[in-house]
Amino acid sequence: MTFSEARGLPVVTLGEAQEIGALASLALDAAAGRITHLRVAGPRGRKETAVAWKALHAVGADAVIVASDVPPDPGPPGPRHEVLGILVLSEAGEERGTVQDLVFDPSTGRIDKVVTTLGEVAGDRLLGLGDYALVVRAD
Repeated sequence: MTFSEARGLPVVTLGEAQEIGALASLALDAAAGRITHLRVAGPRGRKETAVAWKALHAVGADAVIVASDVPPDPGPPGPRHEVLGILVLSEAGEERGTVQDLVFDPSTGRIDKVVTTLGEVAGDRLLGLGDYALVVRAD
């Protein structure tokens, strides 16, 4: 599944089908090549919250379903880094384009590939994500 397909989907609880918001962004552990949290924009302008990937039940074409007993989660520690639109650099400092989308496994949160303006980068080549760039292993 691509992030662009999932972005904006309603996030609902499994048992009650209560909508808690819409999928706004993803928090990544780039070095592990995984999604750690979903960032959920609250309904009607309410505060954004984070839902740990482990609380996820399913990601479908129409909704993201999370466990009914999701505890409040401040999200991953450290600063928030948006991946879409960020520069991609190799570990040698060579530009590899700008992130256009992420392809991920909706059952595990593993990042399969990053789609950039200059092509695709395999998820197992990710090294880190910061304010300025997503860093990937050189060829």
